[in-house]
This record gives sequence, structure tokens and C-alpha cells, in this order.
Amino acid sequence: MLSRLRHMLVKEFIQVLRDKRTRFLLLGPPVIQMVVFGYAATLEIKHVPMAVLDYDQSQASRELVSRFEGSRYFDVRYRLTDRRQVADLIDRGEVTMAVEIDAGFARLLGKGETAHAQVIVDASNSNTALVGLGYLNEVAGSYAREYQLASLSRTAPLAAGGLPTIVLDKRPWYNTDMSSQWFFVPGVIGNLMLVIVMTLTAVSVVREREIGTLEQIMVTPIRRSEFILGKTIPFFLIGGLDATLISAVGTFWFKVPLRGSVWVLALGTVLFLLGALGIGLFISTVSATQQQAMVTSFFFIMPAIIFSGFGSPISSMPTFLQYLTLLNPMRYFQTVLRSVYLKGVGIDVLWPQMAGMAAIGIFMLSVSVLRFHKSLE
Repeated sequence: MLSRLRHMLVKEFIQVLRDKRTRFLLLGPPVIQMVVFGYAATLEIKHVPMAVLDYDQSQASRELVSRFEGSRYFDVRYRLTDRRQVADLIDRGEVTMAVEIDAGFARLLGKGETAHAQVIVDASNSNTALVGLGYLNEVAGSYAREYQLASLSRTAPLAAGGLPTIVLDKRPWYNTDMSSQWFFVPGVIGNLMLVIVMTLTAVSVVREREIGTLEQIMVTPIRRSEFILGKTIPFFLIGGLDATLISAVGTFWFKVPLRGSVWVLALGTVLFLLGALGIGLFISTVSATQQQAMVTSFFFIMPAIIFSGFGSPISSMPTFLQYLTLLNPMRYFQTVLRSVYLKGVGIDVLWPQMAGMAAIGIFMLSVSVLRFHKSLE
């Protein structure tokens, strides 16, 4: 058995690695994508393009506008003179937000009354709109508090000095700078591994059938289980090598701390690879052509990434979809990656995720072997 399996592995490695371009595609793009996605995938919104329409032209209104200009969240690109210019700029995508300050803004503030400023937001991208409004409210609220305190200090300095205040001391755990890059980089590692392993494995068996070599292999003394192992082990090793490379990029290039055990991360990676290989082999056994296998694999990859909690929490999804994510190995692997990297937890905490990936891997590999037998018949 070991001799037959060795020859099968040699055949697979020769077939995969004989082309220089293929060798580069196995190692180069994952590293390049890791660097690109690590910078591109972020929840932080900075330099939101903004227009300002200031009808008041007072010191108070200019002070408020200067707060927006001095913030790293906004980029005041236009100072308008007519309300009709706002709609044109938003329609053309030149700005995302526009602030309109009515005449009498400073006069109302001086009288101690509420002064309103209108905000027009392009909500076609709801996430950008909500985050931008949050930043704007923070800047405007800070200006209002400072204006009230300064006004009270001029009129009643003793009362101003005795005003009670509430100060919240922030203590963010695991990610002290609250950098979204630390959150996304481990997630990108899982996504890239899924894409690499799935696309390679999904075409492995169907390629043999399509070019007519599957029947030739089956008439040799090699057993079907040995054939499946010969198809699985090379891609498992390639996936492990890619996982090591892109994890090193995340740790040393993006400075994401690896606080947990490398062995716990390695165990989670092995179990995830088994599940991804099983799903890829199943797709390969039910596909008639390589094109069908590629389309089917991408049909699985996109929902797997979305339902993994990579960009949005699973708790925010409908209840039915939350239960559906239990069948997704990416759900468990994302938890393992972020927990090991950022929290430093061990197997005593992550054993449910490990068990979930192991169950999916064993089940899908078993189904793939049974399906492969049936397809031959």
C-alpha cells in the first residue's frame, strides 16, 4: 500500500509542480493577496468627502467647520454658496456628506438656544453613512460641550468650575488600539486558505475523468482509498505551506500578535484543511467537467465566507441562517484564528470549534469516498 501510495503522490506532485507558472501560482498569489487584502479589508472610514454650506459666516460657524477640517475622519472638499449644489455633488459621487449651517447659527448659540445644522448624507452605502454620521455627531457634540462650558465660564465662572462631569475610562482588551486590521488579517488568512484548497481540490478528480486517465488509473493495482489519499495529501501539504506563508505575513508584516500557541493554531489549520479538502473532493466527484467544478466551488466559497462571521457577526443574522452556519467549517476556523491570535486562548476553550471542524472533515471525506465509488460504477 505504501509503495502504491508513494507512486500516486509522486504522480500528483509532478502533475502539479511541473510547470513554472503553476508553481508560482501556488505560492505567489496567496502572499500577494494577503498583503493587498490586509490593507484593503478594514472597517475604519477616514477622509469622508464633505461639502459645507455656511449661510451664517460667523466665528461660531467657522469654528465648527474647522473642527471637521481638523478631523482625520472628514475631508472638506467644497465650500458651497447655493443649496442646489449639494444635490449635484452627491448625485455625481463627489461628496458623501454635506453640512448646511443656517443664518442665525451664532445668534441662537449666544442666546443659549438650540442652533440647528442640517446634514445631508448619501446613504446608498449604509455602512459608510452610519459610521460617518457617528463621527460627525461626535465632532459636533464635542464642539457644543466646549462652547457651553466656555460660555458658562464667562458668565458664571464659579458655577462652571463646579459642574459635574462623567468620564468613561476605556479599557479595550486584546486590541488596545482597536485596529480593525488586527481583526481582519486573521480572517483573511482563513479566506485565502479556503479559496486555495477548494479550487485545487475541486478539479482534481474531474480532471482525471475529463482527460481520460481515471479509467487507466483504476485498472492499476491501486485501490480507490489509496487514490483518494493520493489526491488529498498533496493539496493538504500545499495548503499547509500556504497557511504557513500567509500566517507569517500576518504576523511579521502586519504586526498582528500571535498570543496563543502555535500548536493550537496548527491543529485548527489541519482540521480546517480536512474539511475544505472533503468539500472540494465532493464537488469534484459530482462535476462532469472542470468548468462545472470551478463554478460549483465558487458557489460554495462566497456563502462560506459571508456566513463565517468574517465581516459581520453571526449573531446579527436571521436565526435560520445562524443554525445554517453550523455546517460551515469557516465559521469555526475564523473563531480559532482570531482567538489564538488576539486572545491567546487554548484548546480548553476552543475544543467545540475543533470538534465541529473534525466532524465536518470526517463526514465530507467519507461522503466523497462513497460518492467516488458510485461515480465509477
